[in-house]
Amino acid sequence: MSQTRCLAAILAADVAGYARLMGADEEGTHERLRAHLWELVNPKIEEHRGRIVKNTGDGPLAEFASVVDAVRCAVEIRRGMIDREPEVAPPTADQVPYRINLGHVITEDAHIFGDGVNVVARLEALAAPCGICVSRVVRDQVHDKVEFSFEDRTSGPDRGGRAPHPRRPYFPDSGSLPEGRQVLGGSPLLTGLKFA
Repeated sequence: MSQTRCLAAILAADVAGYARLMGADEEGTHERLRAHLWELVNPKIEEHRGRIVKNTGDGPLAEFASVVDAVRCAVEIRRGMIDREPEVAPPTADQVPYRINLGHVITEDAHIFGDGVNVVARLEALAAPCGICVSRVVRDQVHDKVEFSFEDRTSGPDRGGRAPHPRRPYFPDSGSLPEGRQVLGGSPLLTGLKFA
């Protein structure tokens, strides 16, 4: 098996409350999620030059050469989900948080591994149901390249859990886009949580 290392932007998403939705309506939830993926999510990832590594059942794991492309892709997917909401039942945009990190990954047989992927997984606890959540390195890289800003809504010391370097989650400033809170999300309930 050949391995390569590269710096990549990693985007991950999964449905908050997926097990509950499946328990209430397994076939309907599966069909609606499949429609979201095939009609909106997957095409947007390809449009922004991303590569879908895998679909985890309730959402994609994708890699991008450009972190700016990854962030713009997440915002456009949320816009698309909100536009679809009058016609579709859950999962809705607020049930599908997007997490983005920039880091080195190991690619092996089309799969990706490493700390760059692990950080995205750790962001899951903080992202739901805020919409979009990025690591500090993503915030630093895109702060003057996208049309909205990110803010730190955590409190307390910077912690990285088992990760080798300190990291903090950042959330879009909902006042920095006209449609702000609706598209970017940003639940105030996340204030005070620490990235662990």
